[in-house]
Amino acid sequence: MTFEEKVADLYARHEQLLNRANTIEPFGNGIYDRYKYPILTAAHTPLEWRYDFCEKDNPFLMQRIMINTVFNAGAIKLDGRYLLVCRVEGADRKSFFAVAESQDGVNGWRFWDEPVTMPETSSPATNVYDMRLTQHEDGWIYGIFCAERHDDSCPNDLSAATATAGIARTKDLKTWERLDDLKSASQQRNVVLHPEFVNGKYALYTRPQDGFIEAGSGGGIGWALVDDIAHAEIKVETIINARHYHTIMEVKNGEGPHPLKTAYGWLHLAHGVRGTASGLRYVLYMYMTALDDPTRVIARPGGYLMAPQEGEYTGDVMNVLFSNGWVADEDGRVLIYYASSDSRMHVAVSSIDRLVDYCLHTPQDGLCTASSVEIIKQLAQKNKALKPGYGKTD
Repeated sequence: MTFEEKVADLYARHEQLLNRANTIEPFGNGIYDRYKYPILTAAHTPLEWRYDFCEKDNPFLMQRIMINTVFNAGAIKLDGRYLLVCRVEGADRKSFFAVAESQDGVNGWRFWDEPVTMPETSSPATNVYDMRLTQHEDGWIYGIFCAERHDDSCPNDLSAATATAGIARTKDLKTWERLDDLKSASQQRNVVLHPEFVNGKYALYTRPQDGFIEAGSGGGIGWALVDDIAHAEIKVETIINARHYHTIMEVKNGEGPHPLKTAYGWLHLAHGVRGTASGLRYVLYMYMTALDDPTRVIARPGGYLMAPQEGEYTGDVMNVLFSNGWVADEDGRVLIYYASSDSRMHVAVSSIDRLVDYCLHTPQDGLCTASSVEIIKQLAQKNKALKPGYGKTD
């Protein structure tokens, strides 16, 4: 093949991938529908980011810049378009933000021509990732993300790092204004901006932690009010969704995207982490808080909402589901965007009605085996009374 023929073949195969129609997986659980294919992977990134198409400079048509993964995307619907601000990681291990767009929220995802240029603070970060997007009632779209830097208090440890919450705002996801990083007594990850003012202040969901990886004494998902989002500082922090022994959130938990407002309360999507013999396992779970007080939990369905299945188990970091983006349509459809094993993006589709029903009518975790057995027995007995002949084997 000539150089031009190789280029044409590359573009043809790339277009085939971008135009591949997704299909709903059969035999769902009634809560949501998963889709067969990931919606974004490293292979979806623009060829122009990866190849030098000048034959003189790249006669073997090599990838000059390799992309490792696309995952952990913030989500928003803007001007009728579904937009994801993805975490894209290069082969050099540096993450950056890039916007992908779809007309229906499921199919036809394409990245914008260039990655996001995120302004720096006076203390530049080595790595930025996992942005949560919030269209706030003040008129701005805010992106809060993790800003990672080397921990200079450990000069000889090249793995020592610090995590702070970087804050930026925009009107169009193209031009960003960088604000001060969040000031806090502890390291912070998974910080999310509530979409409305609370008592005239900006409200944050937080995840205090003692170290870069370990939550340590951090008790779970926190809540804090700040006066000035441009110079945000946490002075008082309250845990509203705590961790518990021998649960899906034993090791740590964190808020996913900002909560969705419904007639019954605020719907929250979060991740929980527990230890296993093969490492940490990340799953997604839900809870609800009151409309008049977003810190008051009114529903806490037990167990996970979503966990890795089939090919989702494998990737750069195994056995992980993570979500920091979802979109609620005007008709009540909810698109849950989630990443599997720190490698690729997926979508699951539900509705406000289904998610509210799930939260309000799923039993809570009784925190012990005896309670779990009793809950199952009660459901079995209810169904036995409703269905004559229940349990017959002949």
